[in-house]
Amino acid sequence: MKVLVTDPIADAGLDRLRDAGHEVVTAYDAEGDALLDAVSDANALVVRSGTLVTEEVLEAAPDLAIVGRAGIGVDNIDIDAATDHGVVVANAPEGNVRAAAEHTVAMAFAAARSIPQAHARLTDGEWAKGEFLGTELNGKTLGVVGLGRVGQEVAKRLHSLGMDLVAYDPYIGEERAEQLGAELVEFEDCVARADFLTIHVPLTDETEGLIGEAELAEMEGGYVVNVARGGVVDEDALAEAANDGVIAGAALDVFAEEPLADDSPLLDAESVVVTPHLGASTQAAQEHVATTTADQVVAALADEPVLNALNAPSVDESAFGRIQPYVELAETAGKVAAQLFDDRIEYVDVTYEGDIASEDLELVTASAQKGVFEPLEWQVNAVNAPRVAEERGIEVSETKTRQSDDFQSLVSVTVGNSDRDLTVSGTLFAGDDPRLVKIDGYRVDAIPHGHMLAARNRDEPGVIGFVGTVLGDAGVNIAGMFNARETIGGEALTVYNLDSPVPEDARDRLASDDRIIDVTNVQLNGE
Repeated sequence: MKVLVTDPIADAGLDRLRDAGHEVVTAYDAEGDALLDAVSDANALVVRSGTLVTEEVLEAAPDLAIVGRAGIGVDNIDIDAATDHGVVVANAPEGNVRAAAEHTVAMAFAAARSIPQAHARLTDGEWAKGEFLGTELNGKTLGVVGLGRVGQEVAKRLHSLGMDLVAYDPYIGEERAEQLGAELVEFEDCVARADFLTIHVPLTDETEGLIGEAELAEMEGGYVVNVARGGVVDEDALAEAANDGVIAGAALDVFAEEPLADDSPLLDAESVVVTPHLGASTQAAQEHVATTTADQVVAALADEPVLNALNAPSVDESAFGRIQPYVELAETAGKVAAQLFDDRIEYVDVTYEGDIASEDLELVTASAQKGVFEPLEWQVNAVNAPRVAEERGIEVSETKTRQSDDFQSLVSVTVGNSDRDLTVSGTLFAGDDPRLVKIDGYRVDAIPHGHMLAARNRDEPGVIGFVGTVLGDAGVNIAGMFNARETIGGEALTVYNLDSPVPEDARDRLASDDRIIDVTNVQLNGE
C-alpha cells in the first residue's frame, strides 16, 4: 500500500514502513494542488506540523485509512473531517515528551540566568559580568498550565530542584497532582502565584491568547516559558510586558506564525529568549516519534487497532492481546445480527459477560457497531461507527456483568426496534477460536466464516434433507451444519457453512416450502 510522507521524519520510521511491505513516497514540498494530487491514491499519510490536513485533503483521498502525526500536537489536522471520512488520526504522544520537558527546563534556566544574552555579549568582546543578575529557581513557585505528559515531566524535574508547584488542569484528578507534589488551583490563581509559568496545552479556540496582557500583569516580576504551541501566548503583549519590566523575562520555542517574522517585537525584547521550535529536536525523540507513527500506520493498514488513535477507540498496549480476539468476534456478531434482523434498527446493545467484562472494551463495542452497520451498505468503520449511529438516531448501549453461567466470556450484540429484537452471542474456544453460540435464543455452535445460510423451519423429519438437496442441485457444497430447536416439533434454526453463496432461485425454492419459515444468506469476511 502507498504511504505518503509530506514532512521529514527519521529514516528509522521510513525503514519500518518499507520493511512492512509498503510503498513509501516522500513529498516534502507538496502543498495546494500538488498535495491533493499526491494524496489521491494514498492509503496512509504521515505528517508533522508542516502539513495542513484539511477537509479538502481528506476529500481528495478516498483510499486513506490513517493520518499519522509524528509528534504530539494535531492542531494542523481536521480531526472532525477525518472522522467523517472514516480516517484514523493517530499521534506519537510519548515520543518527544522527554525532549520537550528537558527543553522547557533549559529555557527556564536560560531566561532566569540570561544565558543567551550573556553569551552574545561575550562573543561580541564585552565582559558584561555586572549587568546580569540572575534568579534562582530554588524556593520559587512553578505554575504549570496543563498537567499532561509534558507538564508532569516538567513538574517532576523542577520540583526536584526545590520549586513549589501549583497547577491548573481541569482534566486531571487531585490524587495525581498530589503524587507530583502539585497543588491544583484555578487558572487565575495559578498565574498569580507563579514565579515561573510553564505552558503545556494545545492550541484551541479556548487556549488561543490564553496568556495575554491581563495575565502578564498578574505575574509581575515573573517568567513565562512556552514550549507547547504558538498562539497560546499573546506575543505582542508579552514583548511589551518584557520591555516595560512587568515581567522579568520569558522564553519561547513556539510562535503563532512560524518561521518567526523578522519584524516580530519578540526579537527586540532583550529579556526574551527565543528558539526555532526545537522542543522535539533530539535524535532520540525524532527516531521514537517516527517509529511509533510508522507502527501505527502499519497497524491501521493491516486493519488492526491503532494504539494512539485520537478519533477512534484505542486500547492500552498491555491489554491489547487480551481483547484482540474479541474485536473480530464482536464485529462478526454484529454483521450476523443485522443480516438476520432484516428490519429497521433503532438501537444496538453490546453485552459482555464473564472475564471479558473487566476490560476496557470501547474498541470492541465500536467494532460491533461497525459489524451492524456494514450490511446496511453504509460507509463505516470503527472510526466513524459511533458517529454514524448518532447521525442516524440509533441508540447504542454497552452492558457488562462479571457473571456468566455457561461461558468464561460471552459477547452478545442485540439489534432491535420498538417491535422486536434479535441477539447474536459469541465466545472463544481454546483461546482464540470464535464460535457463535446463540442466535435469536437458539443454542448453536456455528463457525462464523465466509458464506453462511441461516434457515428457520418447523422441526419436522426431512427438512434438513430437503435443504441439502436444494443446495446440492444449485451446486453449493455444505462445509458444516449446526442445528438447534426450541422443543420437539416446534421451531428449529439451522446454520450452514457453505463454500459459495446460495443463488437467488435456490433461496426462492427453499422459501416456497411450507416447512421453511425463512432463509437468510449471511456474508462474512468480505466474501
